[in-house]
Amino acid sequence: MTQQIPSTEPELAGVRNFRDVGGLPTADGRRVRHGVLFRSGHLAHATDEDAAFLSSLGLHTVFDFRNAADQKLEGPDVALAGVLHVNLPLSDPADGAEFWKMVRDGDIEQLRVLLGDGKAAGRMIASYRTIIKGRTAEHSRVLHALAEDSVPALMHCAAGKDRAGLSVAVTLLALGVEREAILADYLESNAKHRRYKVRRGGSAATAYTPEVMELLSPLFDAREEYLAAALDTIDETWGGVDPYLEKGLKLAPQTRERLRERLLD
Repeated sequence: MTQQIPSTEPELAGVRNFRDVGGLPTADGRRVRHGVLFRSGHLAHATDEDAAFLSSLGLHTVFDFRNAADQKLEGPDVALAGVLHVNLPLSDPADGAEFWKMVRDGDIEQLRVLLGDGKAAGRMIASYRTIIKGRTAEHSRVLHALAEDSVPALMHCAAGKDRAGLSVAVTLLALGVEREAILADYLESNAKHRRYKVRRGGSAATAYTPEVMELLSPLFDAREEYLAAALDTIDETWGGVDPYLEKGLKLAPQTRERLRERLLD
C-alpha cells in the first residue's frame, strides 16, 4: 500500500511545490526529522511573506539545481539573509534550450513531432537516467554538505520535481528511507497547487488547447516510471544502493552515519 504523507506545508504565494520531507519512515524504524530537509520549486518569485516564512525555518543552505538558462527565464532566487545559497546545476545550460523554446512557443504540429508517440515521456526517462549516472559529483557534494553542517536545507530546481526530486530521493536512499515512501513523496509534486505553471506564447485559445496540454503533460508530471528508471539505473550501474553510495558518491560509512544522525529522529 502506498505510504501516505501528511500535508502540513503552507501554500506559499510565489513558491510552488514547497514541503517538509520530515516524517518519512526508514527501513530500520526511524523517521526523517521534521524541520531539517525541505524541497520546493524556485524561489525567484517569492513574495515578502514567502521570504519571511522561509527565513523563519532557520535554513543553513539553499541548494539550487537550476542552470543558467533556467535562471535567465525565471530570475535568481530571492535572497534570504544569513542563508548560504549553493547553485549546483544538474543539467548543462545549453542542453535542451531549443527544445524548451519549442515547448513554450511551438505550434501544435511541431509539438506533435517533438512530443507525440511517447517521445516526451521517453525524454524524461532518459534525463533521469543521465542525471543519476552523470551527476555523481554533485550528489556527493550535497550529501557530504548535509552530513557536515548544511542543515536545515532546502533543495529546489525550477518545478521542484525532477532535479530536486532526484536529489531528495538520493538523500532519502542514503538515510535508509523505504522506497515506497520515497516514491510517495516524489508523487506529491502532482498535487494541483504544487504543479509548475506552464507558460506558452500566443493566445490562450491556441496555446493551451486540450491536445497541447496532453502533449506537454509528461514533461510536467511526476511519474512513477521516471523515478523507477533512476532507481533501476542505480541497480544496473552499481549493483544496488550501498555500492552506489560508497563507490559512486564516495560516501564513507561514517559519513553516512553522520548524515543519519543529523537528519533522522
